[in-house]
Amino acid sequence: MLPWFKNWNKDNPTDIYGPAILVGVLGVAVIAAAFVVVVGQPFATKSLQTGPRGTGMVQTEFVSEIENEDPTLAAYYTEEPYVPEDGDRLASEVYENVQVLGNVTEDNFNRIMLAMTQWVSPEQGCAYCHVGAADGNYANDELYTMKVARRMIQMTQNLNEGWAGHVNANQEVGVNCYTCHRGENVPSDIWFRITPVNEAAEGWAAVQNRVTMQSQYTSLPSDALETYLLEDEPIGVHDFASHVDSDPTDPNTATWQDAERTYSLMNYVSNSLGVNCTFCHNTRAFYDGTQVTPQWATESLGIAMVKEMNQDYLVPLEGEYPENRLGPVYGDAPKAACKTCHKGYQQPLQGLNVIADWPELATTSGEYSYE
Repeated sequence: MLPWFKNWNKDNPTDIYGPAILVGVLGVAVIAAAFVVVVGQPFATKSLQTGPRGTGMVQTEFVSEIENEDPTLAAYYTEEPYVPEDGDRLASEVYENVQVLGNVTEDNFNRIMLAMTQWVSPEQGCAYCHVGAADGNYANDELYTMKVARRMIQMTQNLNEGWAGHVNANQEVGVNCYTCHRGENVPSDIWFRITPVNEAAEGWAAVQNRVTMQSQYTSLPSDALETYLLEDEPIGVHDFASHVDSDPTDPNTATWQDAERTYSLMNYVSNSLGVNCTFCHNTRAFYDGTQVTPQWATESLGIAMVKEMNQDYLVPLEGEYPENRLGPVYGDAPKAACKTCHKGYQQPLQGLNVIADWPELATTSGEYSYE
């Protein structure tokens, strides 16, 4: 270095760190901005306003999660129906022991059987329900799966016909076997009775403070599903005023135990649909039924629908199941709840219309529209 430059630099000190930091920060900002422009905002959100402005009734989700396709959609099998023609024979005229769907044409009956195989038993094939399938004997109903399948077809028809206010709340979506099964013999997110779960306590404490699927892995009570989706107890919370003169032994009085159990159910519903409380409620006034959202009515229908499914269709099948299909504690039949169908999405299969190609599963009347 030249002596004169060394002396000049010593006499005129310059801060090089500040400009370097500024240039570095600006460089990172430019790179980040370019990334967002080219790739997109990785934390972008979309909001759905579910209630009046200023009340916080909004459902916010990450765009990445909304646009993340349900992985079970790829395996969904569907096939357009065959429009019946004069002279087509009915399934009951061709095959023996056809107790449901007997008035469906032969081609459409086989089409439904193929679909059910793909939806429920893609690995086992027809033999999952038909013990004589290998020999061409489909009439033998020795296997419990065949008996259960008949009842499940009737349940599906009832859901589509009698509960359209829930399953078709926004648009035609419907349900079929794949809605719950997703290619598995036994649907995920079924449940059994398990309470009491806390062996270190008695009474009310015995139903909580243990992590279970029913409590959605919280310390909340684990008996909410059986209380509200099986035993048909009224859903409610205790009075929000203190020192209320009421009798806790009165069945019409909601106690703080009922409140905790209700919170457990609501937490389960939220996780089942992938939403928060404001999807249905104004959270500053949970107690006020006039401030709920339209989704509250849809969910209320869903709760009533699941009760009917459990009481009229699933629980009565207990005697048909082998021991390994029954509950581990009480030997009870498998039951359904919100998550059995929704599996974390606001609509099962993200709103895919699964009934459009299956008019035979849409009604209990026995008359099908193929238009």
